[in-house]
Amino acid sequence: MRVKYQEMYDQFLRVLLKHGMTKERAELSAKLFVEASLDGVYTHGLNRFPRFISSVENGIVLVNAEPVLKESIGLIERYDGQKGPGNLNAYFCMERAIKKAKEAAIGITTISNTNHWMRPGSYGLMAAEENCIGILWTNTIPNMPAWGGKDAKLGNNPVVVCIPHEDAPVLVDVAMSMFSYGKLESYARSGEQLPIDGGFDSDGNITRDAAKIMQTHQPLPIGYWKGSGLSLVLDLIASTLAGGRSTCQVGKLDYETELSQVFIAIDITSFPDKERIKETISETLVDLHNSAPMKANQPVRYPGEGRIKTRKENLELGIPVDEAIWNKVLAL
Repeated sequence: MRVKYQEMYDQFLRVLLKHGMTKERAELSAKLFVEASLDGVYTHGLNRFPRFISSVENGIVLVNAEPVLKESIGLIERYDGQKGPGNLNAYFCMERAIKKAKEAAIGITTISNTNHWMRPGSYGLMAAEENCIGILWTNTIPNMPAWGGKDAKLGNNPVVVCIPHEDAPVLVDVAMSMFSYGKLESYARSGEQLPIDGGFDSDGNITRDAAKIMQTHQPLPIGYWKGSGLSLVLDLIASTLAGGRSTCQVGKLDYETELSQVFIAIDITSFPDKERIKETISETLVDLHNSAPMKANQPVRYPGEGRIKTRKENLELGIPVDEAIWNKVLAL
């Protein structure tokens, strides 16, 4: 089933307004949700929307709370998210980081006491559109074991790096687990097996069954012990710079909230050799394209390259939706 962009946007906007969000904020939030699905990140667009509304109804998310500046420390601005919508707080922080980068080559904003930021790649793309490198990450509730452990002590702490390149920036948007929980949910709903091993079942066996991994909260970290270590340091840096909770402390709450996040923008145009930088990026990506593919019909692509094609197709044909989730939205 496919739904046109405007129809999905209108439904998101209708529901957000009905839950008390002001018109300007509702329009931006609806846009961020629908563009996630438009770009093919369905797990953090439509699929995440009903859960977001539940968080609003449960009082976890305060729809009209806005970030408040706590302090400025050198190049770093620290904000209190006041439990506002995670996507709007993240948009604000990336916007501030970009503004500061245009003034001083680099801008760093951090936020504590915020909520799930939905699709993080959106904020990296914001930086790229302004000719900035975007680097950002968040911590989460404990949902992944440390390497060698059984119980969830780490978050799968997603990180984004986005580098400007013409109409298709290089975009790396990854969790520290082999599969994000949104992706695990999609596979569990469809009953499909994961394409590679994704975690452990209740008997401690490696499995490709997404539902069993969600039950145990034992997804595999990327790179095994390397992903485990990365998760830990990202969490500690985020909580330090933001002056907020660590994953361990978030885990003591009743819900996943009061997260810590970091947003960094670096303005490429502020460098004297900016033209050479652009040429180096292009040359590197061309060289990557010249890789001999493992399969003849699957040429090597750089991260984020397929986004433009997916967006164009979904604009023309409509956005693919899980019919059950779409009906949930219509009923909200």
